[in-house]
Amino acid sequence: MLKTRILTALVLLAVLLPVLFFQYFPAFVVVATLFFGAAMWEAARLFGLKLAPVFAAVCAAAFVYGMGHAKPGAVSSLFAVCALLWAIRFAPSLGMGLPPLQGAANWTLGLTFAFALFGCFYAIVALFQHSPAFLLSAMALVWVADIGAYFCGKAFGKRKLAPTISPGKSWEGALGGAAIVLLIAIVTIVAAPVAPWLQDTFAVRLQAAMGWLATLAILLLMVAASIAGDLFESQLKRRAGMKDSSNLLPGHGGVLDRIDALIPVLPMAALIGSWL
Repeated sequence: MLKTRILTALVLLAVLLPVLFFQYFPAFVVVATLFFGAAMWEAARLFGLKLAPVFAAVCAAAFVYGMGHAKPGAVSSLFAVCALLWAIRFAPSLGMGLPPLQGAANWTLGLTFAFALFGCFYAIVALFQHSPAFLLSAMALVWVADIGAYFCGKAFGKRKLAPTISPGKSWEGALGGAAIVLLIAIVTIVAAPVAPWLQDTFAVRLQAAMGWLATLAILLLMVAASIAGDLFESQLKRRAGMKDSSNLLPGHGGVLDRIDALIPVLPMAALIGSWL
């Protein structure tokens, strides 16, 4: 299993890193669309849609069409609506539960989640168009929070964060992950004046525009959103009786398993980036 995970990771890096750093936009669009279509297919399966491949193909076509025709103001509104959806619909479901897998409430939730995936992937495109460093640094906030939460949870975790959804997560892990994100962000901001390659990263640009207090508050909000995204996808899998969203990424599960924490965070980052 470990060899499979490593091999899959190496293949993904071999594909993604050149696309990111050569900044060839058509290649980036192709890769983003493939991952978007895969995520939509997995989401359709989690909501019990039998024509999942057709749904994914239609959504992928709409995604490409939207990149060529959407107005900047409409895209910014999409990011804002996605942030609102996580605040008023998806995050509350962690406490209230999900509707049954059949019925109108399930399809409404499924379409709403599909809308959130559109927002996430349009945010990836918008952040990439700003710069690859800006995109990767926004994503790295989520990765650092996740890795920090894992190790802090292993070392100190006692109080379960969401025992009925993801028994392995703890409050100590979540708080530890958030603290590590803030620490790394502070170090990055302080080091940026003497490290030019850090100056176009998310935390540095945020602090330059909004100051320290707003920066730390926004980063904490983004960490909280990443936890909500992770738990919401776990909740969907538990309801559908699936361990992973798919087996598209051998050793890693599915695309949604890799991006679940990014889905609420990246539209927030793109919306904030449009203000900077």
